[in-house]
Amino acid sequence: MTQTVPGRSKEVVQVLPGLLLAMTLAMLDNMIVGTAMPRIVSELGGLEYFTWVTTSYVLGTTVSTPIWGKLGDLYGRKGVFLTSVLIFIVGSALCGMAGSDLLGGPEGGMAQLIAFRAVQGIGGGGLLVGVVAIIGDLVPPRQRGQYQGIMAGVMSLSMIAGPLVGGFITDNADWRWAFYINLPLGGASLIWCYLRLRLPKHRTDHRIDWPGAIVITIGITALVLIATWGGQEHGYPWGSWQILSLAALAVVSLAVFIPIERRAAEPILPLHVFADRNFTLMSVVGVFLGFALFGAIAFVPIYQQLVQGATATNSGLLLLPMMLSSTVVSVVVGLAVTKTGRYRRYPIIGGLVMMAGLWLLSLQDAATPKWQTGVFIAVLGAGIGFLMQTTVVIAQNSVDPKDMGVASSTATFFRSIGGSFGISIFGAIFNSRLTANLTERFGPQAAEMLGQSSTLHMRSASAGSIPAQVKAGFVESLADAIASVFAWSLLFAVVVPLASAFVKHVPLRTGLGHGGAAEPEKVPAAAE
Repeated sequence: MTQTVPGRSKEVVQVLPGLLLAMTLAMLDNMIVGTAMPRIVSELGGLEYFTWVTTSYVLGTTVSTPIWGKLGDLYGRKGVFLTSVLIFIVGSALCGMAGSDLLGGPEGGMAQLIAFRAVQGIGGGGLLVGVVAIIGDLVPPRQRGQYQGIMAGVMSLSMIAGPLVGGFITDNADWRWAFYINLPLGGASLIWCYLRLRLPKHRTDHRIDWPGAIVITIGITALVLIATWGGQEHGYPWGSWQILSLAALAVVSLAVFIPIERRAAEPILPLHVFADRNFTLMSVVGVFLGFALFGAIAFVPIYQQLVQGATATNSGLLLLPMMLSSTVVSVVVGLAVTKTGRYRRYPIIGGLVMMAGLWLLSLQDAATPKWQTGVFIAVLGAGIGFLMQTTVVIAQNSVDPKDMGVASSTATFFRSIGGSFGISIFGAIFNSRLTANLTERFGPQAAEMLGQSSTLHMRSASAGSIPAQVKAGFVESLADAIASVFAWSLLFAVVVPLASAFVKHVPLRTGLGHGGAAEPEKVPAAAE
């Protein structure tokens, strides 16, 4: 029998703190660790491998995301979600112990940390997917916007708090507490959700598509490695045999994956969900949203620190306008979707506003004041607010309730893949433009020397090591290179409103529909 909102709204409110705490853990982790990395490298060594501390986490998260979604659909969301929280906690504890006397001392500590970060990433892959899918189980699409607006606000605040908490821990305690802090927070989320979470019961055949899981893991690993290594200073050229081999492996995996999924009784990624136009369009939007947004936004702190002279901690505070505008718009849009049942216009508006923000950021130069950058990123944040949760609601409303986990994990997966490639490709664009600018100003030899002071992982102190007589030219070259990244990102951002314009308004369900047909809202769609 279809359940309605009034019967479950109290349960949603009761379990929401535990779910939001789990989401906070997933969002905080990378921000905190990034701030602590210099201290980690100084103690454990392995400078040439330090990027793998991030890569292994991203790899574990991305690979496990579709698998967590499907496991939740098969075995029930609660047990699978609690398992992911537990794995994240164990991975965090092991990361904090890496290179300690308990595990043999600093020698080999970096290799341990990389391996343990992969474990942590596997758990992290289930956190965000689990939270979104659980909300989908408890709340019909018509009512879901208001809760996902709250979730978007928590995500934004976590992104701000991450660098601040990481900086405080690094300056005032052992770097290991950047990982140990997850233990009490994760434990609280685990206990809260175990005691409070009550989900609708529904039966499915428990058959794991192991061939599909293995093949998609191989393919995703190849894609993530291409995005991580391609064109990077510590990676390989785009035309190298390593990158071409990984590309071939990804293509072969996809070619093998499709027939496997067609034959599987319970496929990891049911291909029939892509038969729905709205679901496919939101998947495309997710890729280009991640591509244009996360790829470009990685350069805002670099601009604030090296061009505008902000400290690492202050650059986190300077992102407040973007996070606040994103939070406010997300909440307002969520309430509007809940009240009216209308959603089609918001991804289109969001795509256009995001493009406006990226265009404004592309106009910046070395003389742009901080307040003006704040206005520009606030516009970008508003675009994010229109898009982030609305796209998930549309994707979830496009599938049967039994595929809720797949819809949630697919939305997260495509955005993650787009972001990974965005960072890689925009990094190559940035390095190429910076090298050209420096060569034009100072000549090839000076450009090579100055270029060594500037990578995607540069710190604010880097510019201070440059002689004063060339610093102005260096900063101008740097500002122009970063502006070019935002200009290029516009080409990818155009796809977001264009794809969204083809979304068909399908009435949002007002029932959960676990026991039968989903109940659509009883309002006409003509106004859309």
